[in-house]
Amino acid sequence: MSFKYLTNIALEKAKQDYLQTLMHNGMVYKSEVIPVIKAAGRTTAQPVYAQICAPHYNASAMDGIALEAKLTFGASETTPALLAADQYQRLNTGDPLPEGCDCVVMIEDIIETDDGNGTVKLYEAAAPWQHIRQIGEDICAGEIIALSYAAITPSALGAMIAGGVTEISVIKRPVVGIIPTGDEIVPPTSNPGAGDILEFNSSIFSAMLSNWGAETKVYPIVPDQLEQIIATLKLAISECDIVILNAGSSAGSEDFAAEAIAAVGTVLYHGLAIKPGKPAILGYCGAKPVLGVPGYPVSGIIVIEQLLRPIVEFLNKSISEPDRYMEAVLSKAVVSTLKYREFVRVRMGYVGSRLIASPLSRGSGVVTSFMKADGIVEVPQGVEGYESGVNINVRLLRSAEELKQSLVVIGSHDPLLDELAELLRVRYGDVSLGSAHVGSMGGLLAIRREEAHVAGTHLLNTETGEYNRSFIQKLLPKSGARLVQCVKRTQGIITQKGNPKRIAQIADLAQGGLRYINRQKGSGTRILIDYLCNKDGLDTTLIYGYDREEFTHTSVAALIAAGSADAGLGVFSAAKLYGLDFIPICQEQYDLLIPEHSWGLPMVQKMLEVLGSDEFCARIDVLGGYELDSPGVVREVF
Repeated sequence: MSFKYLTNIALEKAKQDYLQTLMHNGMVYKSEVIPVIKAAGRTTAQPVYAQICAPHYNASAMDGIALEAKLTFGASETTPALLAADQYQRLNTGDPLPEGCDCVVMIEDIIETDDGNGTVKLYEAAAPWQHIRQIGEDICAGEIIALSYAAITPSALGAMIAGGVTEISVIKRPVVGIIPTGDEIVPPTSNPGAGDILEFNSSIFSAMLSNWGAETKVYPIVPDQLEQIIATLKLAISECDIVILNAGSSAGSEDFAAEAIAAVGTVLYHGLAIKPGKPAILGYCGAKPVLGVPGYPVSGIIVIEQLLRPIVEFLNKSISEPDRYMEAVLSKAVVSTLKYREFVRVRMGYVGSRLIASPLSRGSGVVTSFMKADGIVEVPQGVEGYESGVNINVRLLRSAEELKQSLVVIGSHDPLLDELAELLRVRYGDVSLGSAHVGSMGGLLAIRREEAHVAGTHLLNTETGEYNRSFIQKLLPKSGARLVQCVKRTQGIITQKGNPKRIAQIADLAQGGLRYINRQKGSGTRILIDYLCNKDGLDTTLIYGYDREEFTHTSVAALIAAGSADAGLGVFSAAKLYGLDFIPICQEQYDLLIPEHSWGLPMVQKMLEVLGSDEFCARIDVLGGYELDSPGVVREVF
């Protein structure tokens, strides 16, 4: 005796109830560890941290000669610099930078002399570290390469390998068992008999499921006999994560699907308020979905698309397909050459009603920028670029829905932002945090232009010793912006292990033979070191490398750890990450500025919840060098 239709449930309610029931019963994703070289197309199950820097040595970015930049200082058209053969070394692109050299001059800028001794002329002075891919330019050891539940794209795969990752924990693809049933169903053949119906539904469903990231196992055709259907169902449930029972879901005399599913588990709904697809059966056995799908192909496709895809995406922690193009506002000018068609990678997110596109690093060796990109701006040949603030068309690499849940954080760098992004992803799933490191001042200006939801800032008023307040009052008076307490952090001089230069104070940075690595102009750390040098009456031109800039604390620490620099100002957590020595200088206030137009957004409030959570405090404690005092609490409204 067959089951009759029991329900006529609206599709959205059925989908919601089905997923909630399965989750309540314990349906969760599974993970497995696989070699990273086999991880393309998979999804990360936990954050992926770089094991080494990329590049892991200072590499020439050009064919030419390596030398010490100071040998060329003062060179001009009238008084060229002459270099003897023992003062430079020839090298090709990708070669390691020789010891004692700190720059590369391109081969086309070298004038060979005819003295027979290898002497060369240079008509232009070289800048320290020009044409060199420095250690950690792309990735720094210890940095998060990919967050949990991130799709492993080809560029992400390259970034992981470049970062020394050999194995990775990924979401295990759910296995979907497909059971075709029916006395009239036969395997595919080019010569079917009268009344034979070729079994091709399983091929359609397998292809759909494969596109969604599932694996399939197709069982032999089962005749319309209840006992055989039940036996095959039990086998499939024991071997698979999801089971599709195809055909036999209607109300005919030989439609046994609902009865068979009820025999091995529970029927939640039998019958949906959709056409085609009404006879669908939403069943389960414990935490495993058992879906009865109508035999008609179009009905089956609709039911699979509407009901099974959300479950597969849940188990895969995957997202929907992206749209193709959208119009966005360019937050920073893009300059391009007239000779080429250029593809510029951008991070994107909605700030108010505007979609903001922020250009990422454009270096050909910076593979992580492609992995982090939300879209591509195509600059045609013959166009010099685009000005800041213009509307441009962007080819999307992520879905429009995902961009709406993307927090745009622009401003000062701190390693805690990566940990905040990870916790947001794990706790809420639908909220992502993309940060652009442009310095504290750049963050405040982005807030003023309404191009960011949040700005990280630690700007020191050198007259009062107060952080952030005076700058916000000047740039954003009566704006309603809220200064949210984050952390107090220790800034100091990061040195090589053992402090071989015996650095004890700021004045020691000017000692002979010391190589300094600085932060970029406009960053809070750069303002701080400028202030400290001025306070001590130290001429910064005496500090070798003072104009050599990096955009993050971890980049500074990575270069010091690799022996490419001797010292740099940064936070303790970066020094700890690389096992370096640290001379504390001061404690500063690192805050988050949130404008009025972003304050009420659910994703901003979720970020504040994470900021005040025990999990965040625990992660910050592991990083070291921070003092927590009510993170997430509003300090002041401007």
